[in-house]
Amino acid sequence: MSKDELIYHVTSALIASGPWTELDRIYLQNRLLGLVGETSFQTPSNLVQTAFNQAELLSQLDELINIAIANEVIENNQSARDILESQIMDLMTPAPSVVNETFTGYYNEDPKKATDYFYDLSQRNNYIKTRQIEKNIRYTYPSVYGNLEITINLSKPEKDPKQIALEKNTPKSHYPKCLLCMENEGYEGHITHPARTNHRIIRLDLAGDLWGMQYSPYAYYDEHAIFLSSQHRPMAINRRCFEHLLQIVDILPHYFVGSNADLPIVGGSILSHDHFQGGGHTFAMAEAPIETEFTLKEYPEIQAGIVKWPMSVIRLTSESKEQLVDASVYVLKQWQEYSQPELDIVAETADGVKHHTITPIARKRGTSYELDLVLRDNNVSETYPDGIFHPHPEVQHIKKENIGLIEVMGLAILPPRLKDELQEVSAYLLGKDNEIADYHIAWAQQIKDKHSEINEESVDKLVLQEVGVVFEQVLHDAGVFKRDTEGQQAFQAFVATL
Repeated sequence: MSKDELIYHVTSALIASGPWTELDRIYLQNRLLGLVGETSFQTPSNLVQTAFNQAELLSQLDELINIAIANEVIENNQSARDILESQIMDLMTPAPSVVNETFTGYYNEDPKKATDYFYDLSQRNNYIKTRQIEKNIRYTYPSVYGNLEITINLSKPEKDPKQIALEKNTPKSHYPKCLLCMENEGYEGHITHPARTNHRIIRLDLAGDLWGMQYSPYAYYDEHAIFLSSQHRPMAINRRCFEHLLQIVDILPHYFVGSNADLPIVGGSILSHDHFQGGGHTFAMAEAPIETEFTLKEYPEIQAGIVKWPMSVIRLTSESKEQLVDASVYVLKQWQEYSQPELDIVAETADGVKHHTITPIARKRGTSYELDLVLRDNNVSETYPDGIFHPHPEVQHIKKENIGLIEVMGLAILPPRLKDELQEVSAYLLGKDNEIADYHIAWAQQIKDKHSEINEESVDKLVLQEVGVVFEQVLHDAGVFKRDTEGQQAFQAFVATL
C-alpha cells in the first residue's frame, strides 16, 4: 500500500469510528501527514470504501509509525512509537466532556449500555491493547473450589536494553504523580511515563467524593475497570472504602468492585493512590458457596457466613447498605485486633506495627448487597521472610509475586517467563533434550512420579493443569486460617468473637 493509500484508509477509519464526518476528511489527512512528517498528498484513484476493521486499522497504524521513523519525526523505540500511536488514535476519541455526556445519555437508558459504549470506545481507540492482550495464555483449572483461571501474562511488551538505558538516564517527572491520577487523561507521555493522549475517564460522584472510572490498558479479565479517586491519597481499608464500594455497585449493578488490601506484601502494586478494580467478569470466588453460616451478635439482621474458598473469606449480605457498612467495619476492627500466635497469626508485633487488614469485594444480587471480606495478614518470619501468608518457597518457581485482589478471587496472573519455561518442563517429562530451569526440576519430578503415562499428545495440557494445582496451593498459602482441622477450628474461634 502506498503512503497516500495508507493516509486515505486511516482517514476513512477515523471518520467511520470517530467524532467526524466526510466534511472533516481534508483536515484529518493533514493532521496525519503532520504527525508522520509528510508534506504532500494525492488522493488515490479507484479506491473502494470498506467497513471499519480494527485489525486492519492497527496494522495500518504500524505502517504510519514506520513512516514517521523513516522521516526521523520520532526515534525508533517503544516509548516514541506508543506516544505517536496514542496521538493518532486520539483523533478518533471524543473530548472528555463529550465522552462523559454520551456515557450519561446511555446510562439514563441502562447502566450496561453506558459501560458497553465506554468499553467499545476504549477498545476501538486502542487504549485497551487488544492485540497485546490476545497474546496471553488463558485456561481454567477445575479445583474443588470451582474453576480457577490461569493467565500467563504476555501482553505487556518487554523493554529492550536501549529502552531501559533511556529510562535510566531520563530525569524523573512528578506530573502526573502516578499512573492512576486523573491528570493522566490526555497526557502525551515520555520515556518513563506511558502515553495517555487517547485516555478518557468517566467521572463518578460517590456521595460528594469525586472518583473516576477507566478501563485497564492491559486487561486481565472481561471489562477490567479501574475506579480511582480524584485525590492522590494512599489506599485505606476503612468505613469510607466500604461505603464507596457499595455506592459503585449501586451505580453499576452489573459490575463487581473490590479493593486490594492496604498493607505491603498482601496489597497491590500501587498503594499510594486510592483505587479499586472491578468489571463485568464473574470469578470463581463469587460463585463459591457459604459452607458455614453464623450470626453477628451486633448485627443479627445481616446474613453472614464462611465461604468455601482456599483463603479465609467472610461473606456478608443485606438489603441495607448502611447496615452492611457498619457490619463490615465491625469485622475489620475485630480482625485488626485478633491474634492466634500458635498459628503465626499476630495482629500487632512488638514494634507497634499492625499486620491485619482485609481485601473487600462488593457485588449486587437483585436487591441485596454482598461484601466478601478476605482476611489478610502481612507478617514475616525467619521461615517465611517473604511473608507467612504469601506464596511459600516451594511454589515460587511458578508464582512469587504478591497475591492481590485478582488472584484472591481466583485468577492467577503469572509471569511471561513461564511460556518458554513450561515448554522445557514438557521436554524434561518426555525425556527429550531440554534446558529446564533448576527451580522447576523438583516440581517436574513430582509430576513424573504422579503420572504414569506421559506422551506427546498429553504433556502440554498436563503441565498447564499442574500449574493450576500450584496456583490452588498459592491461595492456600495466602489463607490465614488453613483448610485443615486445626485451621478451621481456629477460624470458628475468630467467628465466635463476632
